[in-house]
Amino acid sequence: MDSPHPPALSKPADPYKINSLVFDDRCDPSAGTVHWDTVRSIWNGGMLAAALVLGPLYFAWSALGVFLALCLVTLCCGHSVGFHRRLIHRSFKCPKWLERILIYLGTVVGMGGPFWTVRTHDMRDWAQRSPNCHPFFAHKKGFWQDAWWYLHCRIALDHPPRVDPGPEFRDDRFYQWLNRTAMWQQVPIALVLFALGGLPWVVWGVCVRVAACTTMHWYISRLAHTRGPQSWMVDGVGIMGYDVPLSPSRPWAKAGTITIMRFRLPRGTDCFPVNSIRASASFASWNGSASPGTCGRRKTCRRARACAPSSRRKAEIDTAVRQRPRQARR
Repeated sequence: MDSPHPPALSKPADPYKINSLVFDDRCDPSAGTVHWDTVRSIWNGGMLAAALVLGPLYFAWSALGVFLALCLVTLCCGHSVGFHRRLIHRSFKCPKWLERILIYLGTVVGMGGPFWTVRTHDMRDWAQRSPNCHPFFAHKKGFWQDAWWYLHCRIALDHPPRVDPGPEFRDDRFYQWLNRTAMWQQVPIALVLFALGGLPWVVWGVCVRVAACTTMHWYISRLAHTRGPQSWMVDGVGIMGYDVPLSPSRPWAKAGTITIMRFRLPRGTDCFPVNSIRASASFASWNGSASPGTCGRRKTCRRARACAPSSRRKAEIDTAVRQRPRQARR
């Protein structure tokens, strides 16, 4: 019989666990060169330009509804559950057909394919958990340079680790195909939207959606690593996470209330690996926070039955991760 309390909370976990990187003694996250990523820059810049120019021209309330619905499905079910919790952190298991649907939805967010996302996420987390890392990973540059680096550039480390997502994902031909054709996955969506709602649905369901998802992903990530109070602390890391301001009534409310759970606790869910859906829901709902991504994870796994953690589980979280609130850094 399964234990009523997940192992991730009942025993210490390795806070430096990275699933898809292979290291040697020379690996160093602090030395490298930032280069312009031509294809990604044209993609992100083109989508943003189309959103700014065509979005107002083709605005319709039905198109706005399509935009919101697709953002909700692709970000929460695809990016948060499929990419982040399943593909990257391996925090739950599900049937292969469901896994492929979730990872497909993550791909059509428009940021990149599954292997690109694994590499980007794990390289960033490894660098931020190291005592020192390159400013590319740390959001230490100014606003516009940080945006340029994040959305239009890539870093070539002098001594990078080897990326290997493992045979379960690496050898899957469907994921290989998704990774090769990630940008082209918007085409069938655009065709369906055009048939149903014409150009307004295409502009808002593809261009505005992709531009909003990629740009806000960078912006929230920047906020979550540069300012605000720090509710959860992990010793020995170079870059620590912050709570993100969202709520007018609670100026430093938890970012997970309307976005992706991992931004609610940047060093809670990433630096401290939560290796079960139920534990993940406990982190997301801590201190009144809620997340659409958490709801998606609870739907995916029947064992996650309650959003709010019990008093016993709260005590386990306190034992596993040291909570130390700090003053907001203005």
